[in-house]
Amino acid sequence: MSDIDTAADRLAAIEARIARAAELAGRQRGEIELIAISKTKSIDEIAPLVAAGQASFGENRVQEAEAKWPALLDRAPPPGSQGHEVKLHLVGRLQSNKAKEAVALFDSIHSVDRSSLVEALARAVDATGRRPDCFVQVNIGEEAQKGGCPIDDLTGLLSQARDAGLAVIGLMAVPPLAVEPAPYFALLAKLAKRHGLARLSMGMSADFETAIMVGATDIRVGTALFGTRR
Repeated sequence: MSDIDTAADRLAAIEARIARAAELAGRQRGEIELIAISKTKSIDEIAPLVAAGQASFGENRVQEAEAKWPALLDRAPPPGSQGHEVKLHLVGRLQSNKAKEAVALFDSIHSVDRSSLVEALARAVDATGRRPDCFVQVNIGEEAQKGGCPIDDLTGLLSQARDAGLAVIGLMAVPPLAVEPAPYFALLAKLAKRHGLARLSMGMSADFETAIMVGATDIRVGTALFGTRR
């Protein structure tokens, strides 16, 4: 099979699983955005998935995204890709000194997690005129090694982000590894509802179907679409 055929087959398999999970949850497929996590992947690895019709991609690092996405976005639309616009999501932790570059490149930032970053993003929005959608990342498992706003600080951080003019649309979280993720997804959904937020960025290759059942609107799938990372 060609690279495009392989990408198309992987994408179709994931789409079928999303549709099935949505049906079981009594939801519509259109409520769920599939974000292909393309971190560590090269232009040649990503391009076939774009050609297969995938529209949303996620990166962990601003520098890596800057090195490959301008070239990908500048390419003429490959066969079969007409009619969909590529959107970029920053899903990794963002350094405040990279806020301006992130706002200039990404359509959504999923890792707003501290006061200093809110301030840096607000300045970047003013400087660039771009206003990407923002998710506040919650440290849902209270893990010291992970980024994310502590649950007890969420109300204050959301208030600050809204007052700063950021387009806060939802919450994001990564549950602890090797445990049942459903209770953590349910807690994030409860927090989002409490704060009037409609979007939930949660669920990855191993657990996105569970996340959909609990209400995920943005799922982040890498390995299942690209294969094992280098």
